[in-house]
Amino acid sequence: MIDPVAEATNVYSLIAMRARSRPDAPALIAGPTRISYAELIATADAIAADLAARGIRRGDRVAILSENRIEYTLTQIACAKLGIIVACQNWRLALPELQHCIGLVEAKLLIVSERYKASADALQLDMPVADIASLGASGATRCVAEPEDGLLIIYTSGTTGLPKAAVISHRAEIARMCALRMDLNIGPEDGYVAWAPMFHMGGTEHLLAALMSGAHGIVIDGFDAELICDAIAEWRIGWLMLVPATIEPLTSRIRARGITPKGIRAVGCMADLVPSGEVADISRLTRAPYLNSFGATETGMPPLSGGLIAPGSVPASLDKQLSSLCEIRLIGPDGTEAVGDEPGEAWVRGPTLFSGYWAAEAANAQCFVDGWFRMGDLFRKTADGYAFVGRSKYLIKSGGENIYPAEIERVLLADPRVSDAIVVRRGDDRWGEVPVAVIARLDESLDAAAVETMCRAQLASYKRPRDVVFVALEAFPRSASGKIVREEVEKMIG
Repeated sequence: MIDPVAEATNVYSLIAMRARSRPDAPALIAGPTRISYAELIATADAIAADLAARGIRRGDRVAILSENRIEYTLTQIACAKLGIIVACQNWRLALPELQHCIGLVEAKLLIVSERYKASADALQLDMPVADIASLGASGATRCVAEPEDGLLIIYTSGTTGLPKAAVISHRAEIARMCALRMDLNIGPEDGYVAWAPMFHMGGTEHLLAALMSGAHGIVIDGFDAELICDAIAEWRIGWLMLVPATIEPLTSRIRARGITPKGIRAVGCMADLVPSGEVADISRLTRAPYLNSFGATETGMPPLSGGLIAPGSVPASLDKQLSSLCEIRLIGPDGTEAVGDEPGEAWVRGPTLFSGYWAAEAANAQCFVDGWFRMGDLFRKTADGYAFVGRSKYLIKSGGENIYPAEIERVLLADPRVSDAIVVRRGDDRWGEVPVAVIARLDESLDAAAVETMCRAQLASYKRPRDVVFVALEAFPRSASGKIVREEVEKMIG
């Protein structure tokens, strides 16, 4: 009789199949280090044996606090074998935020690199800590993960001021791999450059997808234009993921070095936040279309990342195109389908969807309706696709990071010198948008430097306000119910 658990297809089993079919093919590259598929699976199996010997079992969570490195990916693959969920920690967070994220998922083990050992020690967690560079043991383990088991926990900014833990299953990861490859015509020869932090989907998800499809993954410790130039000159790449702030620096280096890419299927993302001249420039230099994307941690690249802007062209329209493997509905305020060109909130359904937020029953009840996920983003159907209208949940998108104002306002309003405060977005040539704090103060000793100090102690650097504006309490525009009207504050501060 077949054991349905042992035989279920999962992320590990797909990568292991590639190791059996092409054991000598390059799997992971980091500088001079090159690991074949055979070496990859052997090392991942040794890490799995180590985790099993520590008593970590299917459904348990382990937290990783590390920079991008090959061992990070190997540990994720080992966890994929055992059905363990990897909670990927954002090393940019302040210690109180990290404490919340690790405690939220009740991790059984913290795996940390030498670079972040001091941070781990400062957290004073009541759990064992392991060095990511020394994981590994002898012994055999069985592949027991099922498709609906969680594989990754990626933290998203929270509307209530603290990060939420999005659980992404093996099923979702496999579907996301398929959707992107169908939409961009990516094949097994097209690798991925994982320079974005591995606590993000951009660093983790697409690297695992490349390995599941038998392609090579190039691991870079953060954005480095020189190393990315090296990678695209030597290797074929499927999607070269670039966020707005990275495009101009890479463009400059490609020009300066006279780089000719070996082959790229698509480049970039979030075209709405990139000057149209930069879109044309990077796509011309890489000889690749620009990806006009719209997705989320919760949905993957879907629902609206099926559109490509031709190399070297300035886009006439940024309307989005439907991704593969998803359904989308636009729902109006009355709960019915938007008609004609009426805007509606994007509701999404399909196999790429995440499994919900960990230990967040109220948030899950609000976000899921009859199997549909409410994105909180407003679109209008047009003749060319879907036009982005705005966000039903106010969100600041800064250099590829999502920032909810509540995260910053929580810190500001806790200070007794603050009478009231609100955080709004302001356009920025480099980052797309940046947060600006607008504060009514009770004490003149509260100045911009003091605001920076309090935010530095509690928030990741990218969340800290780039500007502070002080106003009289009565200057805040308010609704009939007394709430500060965020959009009016935006206008007020220019």
